Parts: sequence; structure tokens; C-alpha cells
Amino acid sequence: MKLILFDVDGTLIDSQNIIVSALQRTFDAHGLEPPSRERGLSIVGLSLAEAFTALAGEKAPIASMVTTYKEVSTILRRDPAHAEPLFPGAGECIETLRRREGVLLGIATGNSRRGVARHLDSFGWHGVFSSIQTADDAPSKPHPAMILQAMRETGAAPHNTVMIGDSSYDMAMARSAGVMSVGVSWGFQPVTALAEAGAGTVVNTYAELGTVLDEFLARPSQMSA
Repeated sequence: MKLILFDVDGTLIDSQNIIVSALQRTFDAHGLEPPSRERGLSIVGLSLAEAFTALAGEKAPIASMVTTYKEVSTILRRDPAHAEPLFPGAGECIETLRRREGVLLGIATGNSRRGVARHLDSFGWHGVFSSIQTADDAPSKPHPAMILQAMRETGAAPHNTVMIGDSSYDMAMARSAGVMSVGVSWGFQPVTALAEAGAGTVVNTYAELGTVLDEFLARPSQMSA
């Protein structure tokens, strides 16, 4: 059995517009200077508390900022300008993989379980993912707990598991968990950051990802310990 884990924001879903807008409004509401677009997107992948600590510092009102961010995001989602579409090829990739024999799909995201459920509703993905790991279930990336829990839930061995993501946090998490990592270049962090964090390979399109995954799935499986 092979386990393929996907990050969500920046990997499957293009959520950058709503993230940047929500960050700006949250910082404005607390009288703080908002981060640049690049800086704001660089922390996507972390859990919200860790993200705001990284952006605003430990002395900032982190709990209040997290609450404001969630409230603002809910409001922004009513505006079509802040839609969160799939990246080109993502839907087709998931549909193809879900039909492959001996393949389990999973999610490992800094998003909340509620946020993931909303995306599952939007794209008709309920029942597609055998393991869903969120910020509500484990320590923030790059701690390996999300991947370790997913492997325990599915019975997959590290050799039979791959993590796909757009951030250095995803790559570092995979390295700590002892699994294969694939970085994607269309997300929110530069390719150099993925490579420095230990990405096994970096792909530029979902078609390229499909080729890499075909090679991964062709490898002989190993039994989990």
C-alpha cells in the first residue's frame, strides 16, 4: 500500500488572494504594519498561532489576531474576488490517483479541520482522503507528527509514503518523518527554499507530478514495522 499526502494551500488550492487580504485586515485591525505579500505568503503552512508569531513577534496579541483572521476570512469568502480555486491539473490528478489500486490519499495541512471540510464540500472530495491531518490534530509543521499520524492510521511504511507540498515546512516535515518529498513550484515559496529544506525533487506542473508519482508507485512496497 502506498500513501500520497498532499498539502492544501499553495499545493492543491490557490488561496493566496484571501490569505493576503485577511492578513492585511488583521494587522490593520490591531494597529500593526501588515507584512509584504511575499512575507505573508512565506508563512503559509504553519498553524495560525505560529504564523502570526513569526510575522508579528511573540509580544503581539497572537490569540486575538488568530480570532480576527478567522472572522475576516469568513467575510472575504463571500466575495468572488477571493475565490479559492484548484490549481490547474489538481482535480484531474486527485481523480486519477483515487482510482489507482493500492493507493491511499491523505492531507497534511496547517489549515483547520473546519477549513479542510469546506474544501472537501467545494470539490466533492468527501471520502477521497483516507487520512486528514490538520492544525487541530497535531503540532505545526515542520514537526513530523502529521505524517507520522497519517502513516499510523493507514498502516503505510515510510518507504511507501510521499509528501507533496509547496513550502519548506512541508519538505522539512517529510525529511523528519523519513519519507519521500516532492516540492511544487507553483505555490507560495521559491524553489530555492524547497531545495534547501530537503526536497527530493521539485515539479513545475501537475503533469510532471504525475510522472514522478508513477515512478514512486512502481517501486516495490515494503511492509510497515
